[in-house]
Amino acid sequence: MAGLNPNTPHPVELTLHAKSRVLEIAFADGARFRLPFELLRVLSPSAEVQGHGPGQETLQTGKREVEITALEPVGHYAVKPTFSDGHDSGLYSWDYLYRLGAEQEQRWTDYLARLQAAGLDRDAPMADKAGSACGHSH
Repeated sequence: MAGLNPNTPHPVELTLHAKSRVLEIAFADGARFRLPFELLRVLSPSAEVQGHGPGQETLQTGKREVEITALEPVGHYAVKPTFSDGHDSGLYSWDYLYRLGAEQEQRWTDYLARLQAAGLDRDAPMADKAGSACGHSH
């Protein structure tokens, strides 16, 4: 799978905190991150969110209250969360989760800046884009 870095530490602990809507993940190198469900959802590595190339991203809104209803392991390299809004096509590799944790503040700032540039509020409902399905099976 593209993007897997054999040098990325593996998680030793993965805890879903439903009330605070945070995924807590501890890695073998001692790093520990608390990733809000909203951040995980708006930065999903799925094609639905990221598109199939630069500039094709779909800016996600209205995800402040999103929950993770299931979290499935994928081999020994990733997890696949199911979100309460039905989104379940993102595979979060260990290195992606590690990068999200390490870069959380910057990535959140970038997300808020993209919202502002698009004239959107983070709590705005997602625009229903007819025909936005990419037609690929994921």
